[in-house]
Amino acid sequence: MSTRKEQAINFIDEKEKMLTGMSDFLWDHPEIGYHETKAAKLFCETLQQEGFTVERPLAGIPTAFSGTFGSGAPIIGFLGEFDALPGLSQVSQCPEKKAIEVGGAGHGCGHNLLGVGSLAAAIAVKHYLEESGLPGTVKFFGCPAEEGGAGKGFMARDGAFDELDIAFSWHPGEVNSVARESTMANYQACYHFYGVSSHAAMSPELGRSALDALELMNTGVQYLREHMPMDNRVHYAITDTGGTLPGVVQPYAEGLYLMRAPQLGQAKDLYERVNRIAKGAAMMTDTRVEIEFVKACSNTVLNTNLLQVLQKNLEQISVPEFSKEDFALAKAMRATQKGSASYFDELLLDVTDPEEQEKLSQNSDSDIHNVAMPFPMEHQGFASSDVGDVSWVCPVAQLNIATMPAGTAMHSWQEVAVGKSGMAHKGMLYAGKVLAGAAIDVLKDPAVIDRAKQEKLKRTKSQVYCAPIPKEIKPKIPQDV
Repeated sequence: MSTRKEQAINFIDEKEKMLTGMSDFLWDHPEIGYHETKAAKLFCETLQQEGFTVERPLAGIPTAFSGTFGSGAPIIGFLGEFDALPGLSQVSQCPEKKAIEVGGAGHGCGHNLLGVGSLAAAIAVKHYLEESGLPGTVKFFGCPAEEGGAGKGFMARDGAFDELDIAFSWHPGEVNSVARESTMANYQACYHFYGVSSHAAMSPELGRSALDALELMNTGVQYLREHMPMDNRVHYAITDTGGTLPGVVQPYAEGLYLMRAPQLGQAKDLYERVNRIAKGAAMMTDTRVEIEFVKACSNTVLNTNLLQVLQKNLEQISVPEFSKEDFALAKAMRATQKGSASYFDELLLDVTDPEEQEKLSQNSDSDIHNVAMPFPMEHQGFASSDVGDVSWVCPVAQLNIATMPAGTAMHSWQEVAVGKSGMAHKGMLYAGKVLAGAAIDVLKDPAVIDRAKQEKLKRTKSQVYCAPIPKEIKPKIPQDV
């Protein structure tokens, strides 16, 4: 590692107090998608203090912003998320389910760490550009509402990422590994059924039950499952049953549906099939249905060239040293999730070298997986992320970094509980260093970008990004933001 690169990476340690303080502030003030006013304000103020030029809002979203430093090519982006999840309030570092605020939000996906870790990388790269005198631009993007709001999808549709040559991101997890798992494309829609109310006993013939229509739609989708590809997914929630009295025919009901598939075209086909079921249910019940398009995400386009640069830095930069207190907390938290599967063991199956597999397997029973995993095999995942839309605009590569105990389930109270812990802070700073190291390598060897762009063209068959969110659809931004 060159001296300047090492100095830039170590610069993150000089900013440790500020960065961990930011992360803890976000954890203490969890805000759900498009409500992230405190988070956006904190990031924008910090970016300005660190010498970045801030642009806000982006794509008409008050909590979307960017911070830019440098000039000329290449232009390297870091993606930051900071939204929380509803209903996951949890006392910090408490090995039992205990809400701070019943029904309150909590960082059950570690986005309090994600955004700050990406910011750490951007700050380190800025430091490198200043010291090296190399041409190049670093941009940090504040991306709201990843959880169900497709913030990056709206930003990508409106051109926020168009000038980027490449982008990097990461995600808190239980292993240290580059992400070779492609995410699913998805469509989300709300189905509003309108009927006619009536007395259910005296004049049932006058009523038209919207709830009946919604239930028939749900039944129709259950039958659809047999006749859709095995790797497709349909999820739903009944968000309004239309009333609480069985003696009244419900004049209104609604359900929220999420349709996923490995490719965007497949997800769109599935969405259209579900739409036809909804219309059929309305016809059967003599009701009316309105289909409200909520959001959509593209599948992720992987990029081996960029992932290999991340892998090099993952192995080159020392993994964090966890304390006895970190391991004690991890052990206590693991005891609350007995029988949970570990992603580490799944990745271990990809290792073909017997000696390497034996060496790594010694960490299999550890309460924190504090090793750098070898380059994994490419495979299809079942989660979705709006990072997928960015990956259609420019080459993108991502990391998974251990910030939580082995086997911790995502979107769980256990993940919220460890979000302010020492292991979380150490993993976040490590992520920032690895991302920064990869970006610095690209600045020193811009030919990597050319290879990454060629790979993207090959994987997408030279298709130009076509946003799955129609231009007329606006994000659901609350009035008070």
